Amino acid sequence: MKKNTILSSELSSLSGIKHGFFTREGGVSTNLYNSLNAGQGSSDVPENVAENRSRVAGALSVLPQNLVSVHQVHSDTVAVVTEPWQADNRPKADSMVTNVPNLALGILTADCGPVLFADSTARVIGAAHAGWKGAVSGVLENTVAAMEKLGAKRKNITACLGMTISQANYEVGQEFFEQFLVQNTNNKLYFKPSKTPGHHMFDLPAYITMRLTQAGIGTVKNLNFCTYADEQRFFSYRRATHRNEPDYGRHISAIAFV
Repeated sequence: MKKNTILSSELSSLSGIKHGFFTREGGVSTNLYNSLNAGQGSSDVPENVAENRSRVAGALSVLPQNLVSVHQVHSDTVAVVTEPWQADNRPKADSMVTNVPNLALGILTADCGPVLFADSTARVIGAAHAGWKGAVSGVLENTVAAMEKLGAKRKNITACLGMTISQANYEVGQEFFEQFLVQNTNNKLYFKPSKTPGHHMFDLPAYITMRLTQAGIGTVKNLNFCTYADEQRFFSYRRATHRNEPDYGRHISAIAFV
């Protein structure tokens, strides 16, 4: 599956760390979900989702049941993973951290930002789902703090942002824009005028990387892949919405230390 997986050179260089930002290619799902749909909350055939996730687990050298995901709700909540859980017993959270070997933390996205974290010295990893709501409310900073509680040090943490909707394809309204200005007037740097009156184009990847950098993390990387623009490789919630499609696939981005 390597050809269907995007790797970060920064994470790949870390001892004992395995990771992947998995594209939509290389799975068994069909139609809207073609083909590596990992979304347990989608309306895809459950057996296909299970097979797709099994392939991802294999690429990370972990057992299928050891690839864990949370029930994502666009929050700032972080789950500390000590053992695998069943899919129907997932905690509601948008980030995970662990210091347990051979557990893979898998984040699902279809425009939001998947961020993978690792401190290879402390052998602590994390994975966060950073949509705009989670990023604004502090899910990234909370992930770093949770990693520290497990022994990580900020200066030793590498964080990498995978495929995310780009500013060129992320149009938002005035109310959205004003929410960011209320939090910090400097946030206007992440918006530019849209061709649509009263609307703006939001740079979610730049905003995420800013929050990571300001958190004092040692290494921050943005891979600069746009989910909306590259239909062959990526799912996109916004693209599906614009087409009035009934559902959409979810990528998985995952990390483990083995």
